[in-house]
Amino acid sequence: MGKLQPSRCFGLQLPQSLTAYWLLGILGSLFAFRSATKKNVQYDDVPEYKDRLSLSENYTLSINNARIGDEKKFVCMLVTEDNVFEQATIVKVFKQPSQPEIISQAEYLETEQLKMLGQCIAKDGYPEGNLTWFKNGIVLQPVEETIVIHEQTNVDQASGLYTVISSLEYKPTKDDTDAQFTCTVTYFAPTGQETMRSESAVFEIHYPTEKVKIQVLSQRNSIKEGDNITLKCSGNGNPPPQEFLFYIPGEPEPIRSSSLYALIDVRRNATGEYRCALTDESLMDSTIITIHYLDLSLTPSGEVIKQIGEALPVSCTISSSRNATVFWLKDNTRMRSSPSFSSLQYQDAGNYICETTLQEVEGLKKRQILTLIVQGKPQIKMTKKTSTDGSYKTISCHVEGFPKPAVQWTSSGGVINKTEETKYMNGKFVSKIKIAPEENVTLTCIAENQLERTVNSLNVSAISIPESDEPEEKSDDNMENVNDQAKLIVGIVVGLLLAALVAGVAYWLYVKKSKSASKHVDKDLGNIEENKKLEENNHKSEA
Repeated sequence: MGKLQPSRCFGLQLPQSLTAYWLLGILGSLFAFRSATKKNVQYDDVPEYKDRLSLSENYTLSINNARIGDEKKFVCMLVTEDNVFEQATIVKVFKQPSQPEIISQAEYLETEQLKMLGQCIAKDGYPEGNLTWFKNGIVLQPVEETIVIHEQTNVDQASGLYTVISSLEYKPTKDDTDAQFTCTVTYFAPTGQETMRSESAVFEIHYPTEKVKIQVLSQRNSIKEGDNITLKCSGNGNPPPQEFLFYIPGEPEPIRSSSLYALIDVRRNATGEYRCALTDESLMDSTIITIHYLDLSLTPSGEVIKQIGEALPVSCTISSSRNATVFWLKDNTRMRSSPSFSSLQYQDAGNYICETTLQEVEGLKKRQILTLIVQGKPQIKMTKKTSTDGSYKTISCHVEGFPKPAVQWTSSGGVINKTEETKYMNGKFVSKIKIAPEENVTLTCIAENQLERTVNSLNVSAISIPESDEPEEKSDDNMENVNDQAKLIVGIVVGLLLAALVAGVAYWLYVKKSKSASKHVDKDLGNIEENKKLEENNHKSEA
């Protein structure tokens, strides 16, 4: 414990004949003395101080390796030729205890249960120290059935040092989660009162579940047929429940499972209320799950072969969990309306797609394809036209049919191979030949496909004989331009008619105000005009 200097014996100017004695207690035994004349120090045989004493020339007594037993009264006695002086001093011994620590800590605490939290211990101190418990820096005071503190002090018989122990029983609440518990020891030192604090301890607080929650774990906000669903059930207790009961639509009994329950490849009949509960069914939660679906039925579908002029009803029926968006495509071009065929034409052939989506549900899209093939026997119409300079004639064979007919030209001289063809579009094309016949000739156009063979002939006069040309048919490429021009003409005509109507009304008002005399004149003029027309008709009849 160190070196003690109980006192310096007086502080006087001492005579040379002085002898100083140190005694234990007022009536204690002599155990050290020093004579000023003999200059030597003598120590009595006191076992507890053997080899621990030192008395200096200025009569200061030092005790090495101090012990608790050294806490006592020491008396210094000075003896001179004339007198004897005594003065006593009390030696106090202090020993700082070890840093307090919390031992025997509970693994966990439970709400509503008073349980031993731990023991605070400070070892080998002197004099005896005091222990205090803290929670989050606030002193814990005993509270009946909530905070119970037991104090205990042990003394080492050999050293006389104190070990103090304080046991804390504590009934926690949920709010004590993550609370920090510490303890301090307060002890006396030569400089006064000192305090040391232990390291903090945090305890897991167990409390029962008060609420159950069910969740749907899905990668999408909306669930569709074919998706996988994971249900998660959780409780807010600590530790959380490990098993639950899941109530699944269509299942007669609840299913006992861990906190996760998986549904694979769900169907529309899985729509409904899902519940989970604690195994004792004391607490329960529920949620509604909607399984979105989308059905599309196209009638007819696939490849359909029809004859030109036939009717074909087409229907696209949708069944869905929500309002669906439906649109049609023909050859990858969006249509303004759904197709309807009362009399099929070659241009109606193509790939028709009925497609529908649920915009609120990611990835839910359906489509079906109708491949329409319109077949027809070859139809032929022949025309002729003389070139502007009169050097040749163009003979055209207008062909309709599907599959595309093969065309062959013949004349009285045999097969004609030098021909031209327009683009085959919407089941139509034109095969042409150019000739400059020296005499009248008959040309034959033969068109043949898998359905039939059709033959048509046309008499063509010699190039030197003038003849009237037959008008060319409008091709499909020109039809759109003609339609646009027709629309423009119709607009102009409507404008002119409106202007004429206004002029007519004005004229009628003017005529109404005319005098009756003018009416007779108009009548005579009318008769003259009628006579002229009769004469012209007679001349035409004679001609």
